[in-house]
Amino acid sequence: MDNQMFCYQCQETARGTGCTMVGVCGKRPDVAEMQDLLIYVTKGLACVTTKLREEGKTISKDVNHLVTVNLFTTITNANFDKAAIIAKIKNTLAVKENLLSKVNDRSGLPDAALWNGTESEFEAKVAYDKVGVLATKDEDVRSLRELITYGLKGLAAYSKHANALMQDNEDVDAFIQKALAQTLDDSLTVDELVALTLETGKYGVDGMALLDAANTGAYGNPEITSVDIGVRNNPGILVSGHDLKDLEQLLEQTAGTGIDVYTHSEMLPAHYYPAFKKYPHFAGNYGNAWWKQKEEFATFNGPILMTTNCIVPPADGYKDRLWTTGAAGYPGCHHIAGEYGTVKDFSAIIEQAKICQPPQEIETGSIVGGFAHEQVFSLADKVVDAVKSGAIRKFVVMAGCDGRMKSRDYYREFAEKLPNDVVILTAGCAKYRYNKLNLGDIGGIPRVLDAGQCNDSYSLALIALKLKEIFALNDINDLPLAFNIAWYEQKAVLVLLALLYLGVKNIHLGPTLPGFLSPNITKVLVENFGIAGIGTVDDDLKLFFGENA
Repeated sequence: MDNQMFCYQCQETARGTGCTMVGVCGKRPDVAEMQDLLIYVTKGLACVTTKLREEGKTISKDVNHLVTVNLFTTITNANFDKAAIIAKIKNTLAVKENLLSKVNDRSGLPDAALWNGTESEFEAKVAYDKVGVLATKDEDVRSLRELITYGLKGLAAYSKHANALMQDNEDVDAFIQKALAQTLDDSLTVDELVALTLETGKYGVDGMALLDAANTGAYGNPEITSVDIGVRNNPGILVSGHDLKDLEQLLEQTAGTGIDVYTHSEMLPAHYYPAFKKYPHFAGNYGNAWWKQKEEFATFNGPILMTTNCIVPPADGYKDRLWTTGAAGYPGCHHIAGEYGTVKDFSAIIEQAKICQPPQEIETGSIVGGFAHEQVFSLADKVVDAVKSGAIRKFVVMAGCDGRMKSRDYYREFAEKLPNDVVILTAGCAKYRYNKLNLGDIGGIPRVLDAGQCNDSYSLALIALKLKEIFALNDINDLPLAFNIAWYEQKAVLVLLALLYLGVKNIHLGPTLPGFLSPNITKVLVENFGIAGIGTVDDDLKLFFGENA
């Protein structure tokens, strides 16, 4: 094939089939190649750690964290820095070689576990047909291997956030590595790979539970909160991505400096945690979902800290104000180092903020969120009474991701046209399509209940399971609950697999079905789980709510 690259892990992949010349995200072919090689050597390392565990040996947390950060680095829009990715490949190979020397029986280990090339060999290795998505020739096996790998990337992202708060789950780490190794196992059948896919969903639930416990343990349970979306008169730092530990450290280091801190996109839910409310300079939320950042970062005027993925290649007008940390990276931008358990030094970004103008106001008002599981449980009697009385006819889960495609206007229109007795449950940045609409409330219950970040879809699952218990139902699918989920990247893939593991059926996924699903694998998901795409807004309203929608 004449492809300069091949990547189809996100919803916006070219033509819905794969980016072959340059990534829609802005990823260049040479960066895509190094990301492919990083995944390859990480799978090789996973084969070695899995073999060592089988031999009764212990794997250190540092190695587990290396695997999760490597996976996180290759998530869509996380890291565009070729040099940083090459450094991770070299480090992974060194760690793998050290562990390989401790393996008693190397039989059965694949090439990825045994290869130890130098940097001068990296490009040639990627060109060889054993590396990258298309190395798997069978379309259905490839589809399942990639579905599993993308789910593991999402699981690694959630694990990394928990790790930052000094929380680990060895079982989750061991599974990530074992499953990565199994994606190289040519003896596995399609049925076995389908079972591994659901097992990934099982550990996805465990991983989200780990992060939920880490977040609430550190910062308290989210509570109903009104968040200002205007601006103040002080210079500011804008924090985007997902990492609450980075935000906490920045808030501590900016206290008393005259610098205000604002959240952007998926960092909005930080305002819901009680622990962050003690900072008077935690000003509010600025802007919308990640894909609008070019215009919003320009008007913010101050520096921007990208803590995780969701980077859009920056415009020259603000590139010198864009800072990255953790797994995120972009060539030519500042990067703030700091590993697991360390205190990062944010002094340089703070000094830059001091000489910047205050942010330009782009909107005013407030938005309300904080409806994570404990907050909703405290309202359970009120919610149940509203359902029993008929005041609430149904809930619709509209969690997931936002994106640039015009077809995503569907979700705003769907929310606007919902019957007045329907409540939206949401998490992730998909909510930016409708969270500033005035949809009102039902007996004091807001019609948009925002649980938080994409990983807080765990809260939505717990809420559904709690309602199932309260209504004494045998099947979660008997709840007055519909799923109309938007997806974009690999964390949403993990959430989908977690929902499938929990037995949720008839999930509608849009704006398009994943390009990495082959026709046969799509058929399996449709026939066994009722997975479907979206139609027109009016048709889908009738499908979900009947002719009286």
